[in-house]
Amino acid sequence: MTHRNKPAPQRVRMEDVARIAGVSPATVSRALRAPASVSDVLRERVQSAAQRLGYAPNRIAGSLAGARAPLIGVIVPSLTNSFFAATLERMTALLEPEGYQLMIGQHDYDVDREEAIVTAFSSWNPAALVITGREHTRGTLGILSKATSPVVEMWDYGERPIDIGIGFSNATAGHIAAQHFVDTGCRSAAFIGAILGKDGRARARADGFQDRFQQLTGISPNLLSADSRDLGEGGNALRQVLAEQPETQAIAFSGDMLALGAMFEASRMGLAIPDDLKILGYGDLDIGPFTNPPLSTIRPPRREIADKVVEQILHRFAEPDADGINIDLGVQLIRRETA
Repeated sequence: MTHRNKPAPQRVRMEDVARIAGVSPATVSRALRAPASVSDVLRERVQSAAQRLGYAPNRIAGSLAGARAPLIGVIVPSLTNSFFAATLERMTALLEPEGYQLMIGQHDYDVDREEAIVTAFSSWNPAALVITGREHTRGTLGILSKATSPVVEMWDYGERPIDIGIGFSNATAGHIAAQHFVDTGCRSAAFIGAILGKDGRARARADGFQDRFQQLTGISPNLLSADSRDLGEGGNALRQVLAEQPETQAIAFSGDMLALGAMFEASRMGLAIPDDLKILGYGDLDIGPFTNPPLSTIRPPRREIADKVVEQILHRFAEPDADGINIDLGVQLIRRETA
């Protein structure tokens, strides 16, 4: 029995799509890379022809030839953290209609892994790079400072961003928590933060809380680093704080999940919230208003960060010579019933 080799399929070219759609190859390129840049009629003709022929643009070839790939590299510490997930979801919704896709990396709060991801993403010649925070290795700083594409540092605010900075001051979030506790009469307080040795943003909130509380009261609050952000870890941390400092009147947490775990544990211990113990979260998760009692928290600008990041990237695409910018979106204290 004779087996014949299947002939290699012919790759559909952009010119083939242009011929079927009755437009130029340049119009096909614009319609597929940036759909909003052409009319609805032309976009539908091109997309219909591309679908009919099974055409897929060769993005890699374009990138290797020196053109920007229609990819935006976004690097976050965690994909399970709802803060970053919400930002990524919003960025995707805003950028896809403009013809861009996100290329996502996560480094689990490891700056060396962040450097490896930045190096890998840069080799794809992305249209822009978005990274989380301001703490990077020398290698990462070297790559980003030489990048010819826009570079955005998000979810933190500080002096002198590499290019574009969009976020808020985590230290200020800590100040707000401490101020609120003092204003409600607390003189013995604590801050419980997840992996403070690795998460620089949580550490900045902890330091901000400690500095402001001590400034206002002359008393140093207890700081505790929890092993994770898990619900159960909040209960474990609560017990540890109360064992070390039984007179604690209020606890601020680096995340709502830790705060919720502490609330459950406090209930098991027979503590009334907020009468026996005030609890303040961070993040304003959807569950917060529905806990018993509703969770007081600090709300970071999750959606606003995504909106502003996309706005600045698209602005830079339109005006490549525009100056860098540094934007502080601030945070908001959400007063409910636990603090």
